Amino acid sequence: MAGRVDGKVVAVTGAATGIGRASAEALASEGAVVVLGDVDEDGGRDVAGAIGAGASFQRTDVRSSADVQALVDAAVERHGRLDGIVNNAAVAIPGSAGDISEDDWREVLDVNLSGVWRGMRAAIPTMLEGGGGSIVNMSSVQSLVGFVGWAGYAASKGGINGLTQQAAVEYAPRRIRVNAVIPGTILTEMNERIMRDSGDPKAQMDAWVAMHPMRRVGMPKEVGDAVVFLISDESSFVTGTLLRVDGGMVVQAG
Repeated sequence: MAGRVDGKVVAVTGAATGIGRASAEALASEGAVVVLGDVDEDGGRDVAGAIGAGASFQRTDVRSSADVQALVDAAVERHGRLDGIVNNAAVAIPGSAGDISEDDWREVLDVNLSGVWRGMRAAIPTMLEGGGGSIVNMSSVQSLVGFVGWAGYAASKGGINGLTQQAAVEYAPRRIRVNAVIPGTILTEMNERIMRDSGDPKAQMDAWVAMHPMRRVGMPKEVGDAVVFLISDESSFVTGTLLRVDGGMVVQAG
């Protein structure tokens, strides 16, 4: 029985852990050939090996245009084309608008927003040559709802939303779809670290749970499943969408 993305070639950044790993695993389980990119070489190779099914790894620092281009080139060289890219790599650096340092501001924007743009810039010419494709950018509920102490992160994710919609309008006539996924609180390694560093992990988890009407946090696979939908032909009339996978957080906050 064919998978939902059977035979598609998809690159995923930030694929060694968390949502990126879950997205790569979900895509592969539905028949895609995945090329994983990450700065964590050991982790990325381990994930590619565990996935099997033709998955491979390319070291990718999304702060580097050359690295991101090399990821796209690797997909084409190994498999002949690129059908999709999941621009997921991100960092979480805290700081309020009045006190975040310039270095931290530049870093979070460079990785989270410019990294997504670099992925799009590298993928789009290849997709145009191949007759189309699907781009999925990883945003966050923090692009829509304010959280104390995360100004740079929120700005980077809000920028992703605008960039996604802009590119969707530009490239829809040329058969490239561009969408963003907006996760709520997902139990990733990054959030587990934030929880540990909070000083009271149980209180932090309780606070996160209370923000979601479903009264739980999400799991990485739940975001990965949304990515599969947006890469697949099931979403062939979907572009410019900001797909919330947030357990109702935004509607409750609103």
